[in-house]
Amino acid sequence: MGTFLAQGWANGCSYNAGCLDMFRQVVSRSTIDTQALGEQLGGLLQSGDIVCLYGELGSGKTVLAKGIARGLGVADESRVRSPSFVRVLCYQGRVPIYHADLYRLDGPTDLADIGLREFLAGDGVAVIEWADKLEASLPSERLDIVLAHQEEQTRLITVTPQGARTHQLFECWLALPMACGEACGPQGDGGERTAP
Repeated sequence: MGTFLAQGWANGCSYNAGCLDMFRQVVSRSTIDTQALGEQLGGLLQSGDIVCLYGELGSGKTVLAKGIARGLGVADESRVRSPSFVRVLCYQGRVPIYHADLYRLDGPTDLADIGLREFLAGDGVAVIEWADKLEASLPSERLDIVLAHQEEQTRLITVTPQGARTHQLFECWLALPMACGEACGPQGDGGERTAP
């Protein structure tokens, strides 16, 4: 897997300063890498977890959601697709997965109409594409993932935990070994590192 990892403290914080604002950046060199990252994160998610996906059209949000679904035990991740017109799809894995796409959301009334509030407090994992459309209403406990184009197949993926539960999840993820193939290279600046 050609994935490069970098991590650091957000806003100049450090653990010693009592700040928990951490992030990890991953350079995904293919859709396979993006799905593998999602699968690894999905393996750690539990009922009640919320994953918010941000990024432009074509940045890989749905590809990452497919990987998360696979990590949560969805047998056929090809069923996972962008729910743009349906707005919320449910998949059964080891816990239910509520996959929302807010691209066409017009306002708070739509949020009530699609029942997203119930899914956020539900018995499964919520994966929300275009979460920026709901920013003011998002729970404080969530995992934020920003996907950005770098080159045609390359994406910069930034993962930031928000809240105590997602910090625990994040710490577990940091402890996992990340495979890194020949495509990895020493990128970034001082606070970043390559995968072991």
